[in-house]
Amino acid sequence: MVDIAENGRTWLLSGPTSSYALHLTEADELLHLHWGPRIALADAEALAERPLPDYRPFESPLDGREEYPVEGGPRFVRPALSVRTGERRGTEWRFVSCETGDGTGTGAGTGGDAGELRLRFDDDGVAITLHHRMRGDVVERWVSVANGGDTRVELLRADAATWTLPEREGWRLSQLHGRWAAESLLTTAPLTYGEKVIGSRRGHTGHQHLPWVALDTDATEERGEVYGCALGWSGSWRIAVAHLPDARVQITGGAGWDDSGLLLLEPGESYTTPVFAGLWSDGGFGGASRTWHAYQRDHVIPDAERDRPVLFNSWEATGFGISEDQQTALARHAADIGVELFVVDDGWFGARTGDRAGLGDWTPNPDRFPQGLKPLADRVHGLGMQFGIWVEPEMVNADSDLYRAHPDWVQYQAGRRRTELRNQLVLNLAREDVQEYLWGQLDDLLSSAPVDYVKWDFNRCFTDAGWPGEPYPQRLWIDHVRAFYALLDRLRAAHPQVAFESCSGGGGRIDLGVLSRTDQVWTSDNTDPLDRLAIQHGFSQIHPARVMAAWVTDSPNTQLNGRVSSLRFRFVSAMAGVLGVGGDLTGWTGEELAEARRWVELYKEIRPVVQRGEQYRLRPPAGGQSAVQYVLGDESVILACLQAQRFGEPVPALRLRGLDPHASYECRETGEVHRGAVLLHHGLRTGLKGDLDATVLRLRRV
Repeated sequence: MVDIAENGRTWLLSGPTSSYALHLTEADELLHLHWGPRIALADAEALAERPLPDYRPFESPLDGREEYPVEGGPRFVRPALSVRTGERRGTEWRFVSCETGDGTGTGAGTGGDAGELRLRFDDDGVAITLHHRMRGDVVERWVSVANGGDTRVELLRADAATWTLPEREGWRLSQLHGRWAAESLLTTAPLTYGEKVIGSRRGHTGHQHLPWVALDTDATEERGEVYGCALGWSGSWRIAVAHLPDARVQITGGAGWDDSGLLLLEPGESYTTPVFAGLWSDGGFGGASRTWHAYQRDHVIPDAERDRPVLFNSWEATGFGISEDQQTALARHAADIGVELFVVDDGWFGARTGDRAGLGDWTPNPDRFPQGLKPLADRVHGLGMQFGIWVEPEMVNADSDLYRAHPDWVQYQAGRRRTELRNQLVLNLAREDVQEYLWGQLDDLLSSAPVDYVKWDFNRCFTDAGWPGEPYPQRLWIDHVRAFYALLDRLRAAHPQVAFESCSGGGGRIDLGVLSRTDQVWTSDNTDPLDRLAIQHGFSQIHPARVMAAWVTDSPNTQLNGRVSSLRFRFVSAMAGVLGVGGDLTGWTGEELAEARRWVELYKEIRPVVQRGEQYRLRPPAGGQSAVQYVLGDESVILACLQAQRFGEPVPALRLRGLDPHASYECRETGEVHRGAVLLHHGLRTGLKGDLDATVLRLRRV
């Protein structure tokens, strides 16, 4: 909902529990007024009447108060918009109109979401539109820049939004950091004066940071104010958190890492930033997470109401050494334990017997699949499972038919060595001929066999991001991501039965942008069940269990650390998201396969609660016991893991959340009936003991 003051210069967006307000002064200065608990329009107008602070030498009264600071004029904060036209740089805009999605306002072209506000400005033919849209308690913001003049405009920087926090003392910054096989690790630290900048200059979202930050002063898991921001962009990006000299805090973010230039806008051309979403919650970090999860299920994730199937992936079982008969044998074992989706990973195409050849040639290897993928897909379907494949379309090996035919189709700098990482180069997806080639290859592939699922990988960063002959090669960084999105959109439209997973060596491409086009993401290549507890804890700060793929693999863990763990511990750890199996089932004993079948059956039973329920982090993985709870209607599921029991002490009871204190709940594992108030205040005993123990507890309201 958008409320507008009578003077047409103060706007208030409101959700169920929060409000967002801004005001335009008579000098066309767009000021931020409020972001926090729900207020009335009269409150926003009262805030608008407050004067700016008195002038101080060497300071600007606008800094830390503008809704979207531009370059130029009496400003010293980081500009969200930097434009160069000829020899002139900066912006001096004037207000043109406001429009709302419900058809009110002073401009044309209204429509769309009733909670959307569009503020239009002009700077000598450069049209700038600030978009605000309320979805629940999440504010979506983005910016459009259009060149309505007769000369080209160089867009050096166009961030999606600048978020302004209220005046508080002692801000803390939370972020998710990491690397390959150690993604999404949560860290919190005091915010000091100056700027904290996170992002990626790698061409994709990156393993090093998820594009999310949260700020608080004294919040706990379930109490206190939390402000969070998340960017929906799958290329290079930057978020800068600035603690200004007067103690105010602003968060600015968008596509691109630096200010060297995004695009050249010729007359008539425009650029629209990705969405930078933000929320305020007074329910602590847990409340903020649940708001993020609901927002993504309701507005971002395709078909979010449809639960994701249990999958088997062949990679850790076979590596590159695959064959049709071998995959058929694995499929029989997978079907026997209850798997619903069988995925053939790398090695099915071209000359792909290792990582040095074949990328780019997306046709089945004739020696391994002499009749293509259809016979195997038909057998998998005959076993009652869906069929999936792995692809990495944006990459190419030098040893491939594609590269030999089109060496100019990759990113490269003229006169420089073409850097290979993982023996591969990056295709220049910004080129239309590359886009059409990939569309043809993938469309043919998905039409040649009954494929239900595609695992889309991206296994190296940009290094030589050049485009010889292109007058403004910087646009490669933006247009690659746009083309990736467009290709996914086109494939989904042509093959609506196919689900897609985003993978980038694990968690290297996870953000709101790619999640709007894929059904789940591969969280990390690290499948060790103990390491995964910390990775999944961080991931849950922003993203829901509905998209978090997690596998049960072999013990000892052969990929990373050789750790030995029970099948029970591995399954309970992986059941916190979208359950998958990635071990070599042909080597599992009859007892292990029977136990796995029981765990898969249990997961299918609790899956609606895990994938669609509200999530409560009962214990973080840093302690001896970690636990997460899901609540959906009258059902609740607790997944508890014990890392190590110390000194023979009994494991403390888990204080549950999200239950009705006036109701009773039956534990289906023990048959005991517990009062909700008792479970909320005194907790539930898990029965865990020893090392690497785990359990699933199911509660039903009676």
